[in-house]
Amino acid sequence: MQQQFLNANVVYRIMYITLAIFLISLIINTFSFFLNKPSNLIFDWFALGPDFSSLLHKPWTLITYGFLHDGFLHILFNLVMLFYFGTLFLDYFSEKQFIYYYFAGIVTGGLIFQLSYSFLPALKNTNSLLVGASAGVMSILAGLATLLPNYALRFQFIGFIKLKYILFFVLILDLLQMPMGNAGGHLAHLGGALIGFLITLNSVSKGISLPKNGIHSKKAKSKNLRTVHKKENPSGFVAQIKNEEQKKIDAILDKISKSGYDALSAEEKQFLFDTGKK
Repeated sequence: MQQQFLNANVVYRIMYITLAIFLISLIINTFSFFLNKPSNLIFDWFALGPDFSSLLHKPWTLITYGFLHDGFLHILFNLVMLFYFGTLFLDYFSEKQFIYYYFAGIVTGGLIFQLSYSFLPALKNTNSLLVGASAGVMSILAGLATLLPNYALRFQFIGFIKLKYILFFVLILDLLQMPMGNAGGHLAHLGGALIGFLITLNSVSKGISLPKNGIHSKKAKSKNLRTVHKKENPSGFVAQIKNEEQKKIDAILDKISKSGYDALSAEEKQFLFDTGKK
């Protein structure tokens, strides 16, 4: 079990940790019930409160709330979302970028939650705790949908649905559920989505390369080729070959963006694989 955890990627590690904490919380909650203790010790110390004074006393809760879940369906939905979108995310981003997006979403969602209870009249005089990884998951989904809006996922009995429509549906669902309860939680989800969108938008606007199988975007790659090969081969023959390879890479990446990785031919997949090893 320990070796499996150490060999797992960052998505699986966060899933393992989240599930373990959920099970520990259930055990403590069971003991609290038999001891006639009304509160859950884990939630008391690690869930995020609605006001900033609680954050001053327990600053760690701005992160730890993202590992707590209130019920089986809550954690099941978040883990399923994290598995599908987190795995896809790692096809285009690094594990460090995943951690950045995920925890930026959790922190932003937590701050939006507390701001909503401080300033929105409908929530001002109410009390609630924030738990769940949804803001982090929404950051991952929004970051992906911003980079690859037309990437389509196949769903059983439904067919292919583009990422931009999945994101739109989830956001609308959050908005419509606010009057039904947990408005602060739904606003936290929107905060997570917002930061994921902004991080990707900022990266793209600055021309930062977003890798797929170790291959980077045109701006970064072509600049490096000009710098290296002008000195090594004045005739420009090597640079010309590299530029032709880069054009082929760009065309394949455009195809992935529009139709998904599965739309590539066997030859194109092999080309990406061989190029990624260079």
